[in-house]
Amino acid sequence: MRSRTSFLAPTLLTGLLGMACASAPAAPFDSLKNANATAYRLQNYEPQAATAAAPGAAAPGGVAAIPGVPPEIMTWIQTGAQSLQQLIPPGILPGVGGAQAGLPAAPEAPRFHGYRILSQTQVMDADLRENLGKILGSADSFDNQYARCAPGVIYPEMGLSFTAGPTAQPSDVLISFSCSQVVSRSFAWPHPATGMKPSTVKSLSEVVQKLWPAGT
Repeated sequence: MRSRTSFLAPTLLTGLLGMACASAPAAPFDSLKNANATAYRLQNYEPQAATAAAPGAAAPGGVAAIPGVPPEIMTWIQTGAQSLQQLIPPGILPGVGGAQAGLPAAPEAPRFHGYRILSQTQVMDADLRENLGKILGSADSFDNQYARCAPGVIYPEMGLSFTAGPTAQPSDVLISFSCSQVVSRSFAWPHPATGMKPSTVKSLSEVVQKLWPAGT
């Protein structure tokens, strides 16, 4: 009995350690909990750069299109952005984005990987950073069947940049709720897919509510 117990103990320990390793976020997201992180609220399109829609055109699903606004964005606004009013592109809906929000961004406007920064915040809460690391660092969070934009196209409403040490290079990602997709901009994406599952969208929406509470 003692011999069998001695054999099972290290085997059980090895199995538990393997499970712990398997559940750890993929790099570089495994360092996010202890990283210096900044979240950006981005203007996901700019009128002067968009292709104008024909009068009376409709986005997929019968959603009425606004000239210059990509149909993927309009579909998201109509069907999936109810809890993310703070991320809706400025100037599209009355009362959202301010009186001047519909104007094209000035060339000198601060940008994150080419997209105008509307606001930014340091992610000071370690638990929130850890949660982001778990969401973005898990391959189970992504499936390309849910990506709504064409390959190479993305309309990001959110950006995230984090560094794990004073000499580390920033790890930057763009998050698009209208495309239901996440893409990396400074490192090799660690997962086979980039499309966000509905559960991933829900989890990231809850993070957004904490970073930019509705009405702020």
